[in-house]
Amino acid sequence: MKNPIKLNFKTEIVPILIILASFVASFYFYSNFPKQVATHWNFAGEPDAYSGKTFAAFFFPVLILGIYLLMTFIPMLDPKKERYAQFIKPYLIFRSIFVLFMTAIYFIASIANLGYDLNIGAWIASLVGVLFIVLGNYMGKIKNNWFVGVRTPWTLSSEEVWNKTHRFSGRVFIAAGILIALTGFAPAQLRLPLFIIAILSIVFGTIIYSYIIYLKEKKQ
Repeated sequence: MKNPIKLNFKTEIVPILIILASFVASFYFYSNFPKQVATHWNFAGEPDAYSGKTFAAFFFPVLILGIYLLMTFIPMLDPKKERYAQFIKPYLIFRSIFVLFMTAIYFIASIANLGYDLNIGAWIASLVGVLFIVLGNYMGKIKNNWFVGVRTPWTLSSEEVWNKTHRFSGRVFIAAGILIALTGFAPAQLRLPLFIIAILSIVFGTIIYSYIIYLKEKKQ
């Protein structure tokens, strides 16, 4: 099977360097981690799950590599893989931003476990918010396919519904990203409700909008 993504030095150098940095750092973190390492924090910024230092040091780099490989080769399985040529730049940006996002999460969590005083809640919320904002900025450029984008029965059945929904969802993603970024600085009791509101606005907003556009198209 032919990969619709044309792999070359220019497209691969950034994600590969990021992944290499995570693997190199993993050995340093492993050497300096305590025996029990915090691997999850609640919305108040308090650690509530722990693991051994081997898992904490090496799992994330392997996961990041897996995400990179998945996003690099899964287009080969897409029945509409010829469409990737029409949005290859946004797709590669999506791949790089996911790799960078996961690596940033890994470094922040690891640095916190080395004893540095970090506001984990603010950092994670800000990173998630930036992720959504970047995704929203390019969402309108994603063309009809089976793996990337807002895939509802209505977007997959109509090119016009797909395009309009993704232009709309781009604005929703950006607004939700701003809200999520601000949750890290909100009072602890408000962080979870605000995060839920942001996610629900994306999920239900895009689904309902795509259905409304589909009904309008059918009437026409």
